Amino acid sequence: MVEPVMWEWLSLGVRWLHVIAGIAWIGSSFYFVHLDSSLKPRPGLPEGAGGEAWQVHGGGFYHMVKYLVAPARMPEDLTWFKWEAYTTWLSGFALLVVVYYFSAELYLIDPAVLALPAWGAVLVSVVGLTLGWLVYDGLCKSPLGRNDAALFGVLFLYLLVLAYGFTHVFSGRGAYMQMGALTGTMMVANVFLIIIPNQRKVVADLIAGRQPDPALGAAAKQRSMHNSYLTLPVVFVMISNHYPLAFASRWNWLIFGLVLVVGAAIRHFFIVRHKGLPSPWWTWGVATAGMLAIVLLSAAGPAGAGSTAAAPADGPVSFAEAEEVVISRCSMCHAEEPAWEGVPVPPKGVMLDTPERIRLHARDIALQAVMTHAMPPGNLTEITPEERQVLAAWIASGAKAE
Repeated sequence: MVEPVMWEWLSLGVRWLHVIAGIAWIGSSFYFVHLDSSLKPRPGLPEGAGGEAWQVHGGGFYHMVKYLVAPARMPEDLTWFKWEAYTTWLSGFALLVVVYYFSAELYLIDPAVLALPAWGAVLVSVVGLTLGWLVYDGLCKSPLGRNDAALFGVLFLYLLVLAYGFTHVFSGRGAYMQMGALTGTMMVANVFLIIIPNQRKVVADLIAGRQPDPALGAAAKQRSMHNSYLTLPVVFVMISNHYPLAFASRWNWLIFGLVLVVGAAIRHFFIVRHKGLPSPWWTWGVATAGMLAIVLLSAAGPAGAGSTAAAPADGPVSFAEAEEVVISRCSMCHAEEPAWEGVPVPPKGVMLDTPERIRLHARDIALQAVMTHAMPPGNLTEITPEERQVLAAWIASGAKAE
């Protein structure tokens, strides 16, 4: 019992680190995008400066000046912003390993989608992360990269195609986590392989007395803007594993695409607003329409070819019939002492081993096993469509425990 408990605490510790690092990275990233947008040119700025901004915080004033390429002289002290991004990815990948790779049968694989061995699913995931970055990087460095609008459009289609493909390889939950991990990998690789190396080249040129190449800063800024627009969608995807209507829907890949649009629209509003330009209020209309479309698509039924949300069985269903389904298909994990190997505690603290507890969690049962097929994960306990119909009928009749 000691090992499962330690594994559970390891998962919590890594998740906590991931959240802390993510907050630090997003905070610094959003701050510098805001700063870059709020800079104003004025006469008398140092040579090579593109603008300045005055800020007040913590009882003091800050005078910020940005050089378009580099200052004439290298400063003695220079702060680098990189470890927040690196720690976010390292802890995120560790979490992917702890939760999804070591429990691939539970969270990554769905035999109804594709019957993969655990090692095969992990291999596909790792290769997908690597190739996903390489293709993205190639697109940015291609002639397409000279047109930001066209590049954004192609990248959107690229991520949408990947999402569609992964939903035909992994479970809905696993596909969403794969897309979250891939997008996060692209963002961190932008920092590690493009932004920081380009900045180092500029610093080296300054030290050597050479004129830095302006293209280095332009490429770094382009990748930084990609990161900024991808941040909100990534946050949504990474928390979506708690919400089956997002990942377990028949149109989960299209929902992912709409999340990209909604997140980018909201981010665009603040970026433009920080520039002092007229606020693009239309972005909130796009975001609202996108969220309404997501809600409608999530109600279209669970993922899987031809699958639909379970319809109530014909005729009345007793609680005893519903209880038999829950006990035989769910309670091996959702009990005070789970019997399923690798599950040390009932997931989310939900226990379904007594009539009172089953009735108490009727809403969760409806969401996880009737409206969607998120549970059992990968249908490991082989619940049948007829059994889901029994649960649907019991819930439709008021979910009475009698």
